[in-house]
Amino acid sequence: MSPENPSPSPPVTSAQTWFGEAFQDLHPLLQQLHITGGTLEGEIEIKLGKGLAGFIGRRLAKKLGVPTRHTHSGYKVSISHQGGKLIWTRRFTAADGRSEELVTVFAPHGVYPQGYWQESTGLMHFRLTVDILNGGWNWRVLAASLHGIPIPVRLFPQSLAYKCIEDGRYRFYVGFVMPGLGLLLSYSGLLTLKPARVSA
Repeated sequence: MSPENPSPSPPVTSAQTWFGEAFQDLHPLLQQLHITGGTLEGEIEIKLGKGLAGFIGRRLAKKLGVPTRHTHSGYKVSISHQGGKLIWTRRFTAADGRSEELVTVFAPHGVYPQGYWQESTGLMHFRLTVDILNGGWNWRVLAASLHGIPIPVRLFPQSLAYKCIEDGRYRFYVGFVMPGLGLLLSYSGLLTLKPARVSA
């Protein structure tokens, strides 16, 4: 396209609007991901707790579509913005070729740092905020509800979920810990980005 007709700038996304000036505190590669969207893809490692923690972890994994028959799985998460919301579409592909897909919608409310994101996965809803640590995006749960009924966060496993940049790739981690039992379930990996135009 000629200089007289420059390419139009991409529309401002919900992530840019919610973070405001703090959006610049994210690593540049995370900024780009939440401007243009794209698909992160690679292999993840899956860990389960021992004993009762492992039993609970397997039940949790089943609800999330995380395969647990093997310690590793193919993983793909597509990140896009639609209708003012942030959409994550996650697909786990087990060693036997079976796959499960989980779609999560994040609706922004207010602006950073007082605002929050409302996460909807099935009948569960979580109110989340983001802590920016060393340029990384770290989710933190503020409140939870089931069928619209508030549930004390302390009754849920404590979760740690983040993405950051490591050697030009995307380090992704999701883990659940129950006080007194320890680790229930975690999955993590170093993922490669396929830009939205390619992943489409």
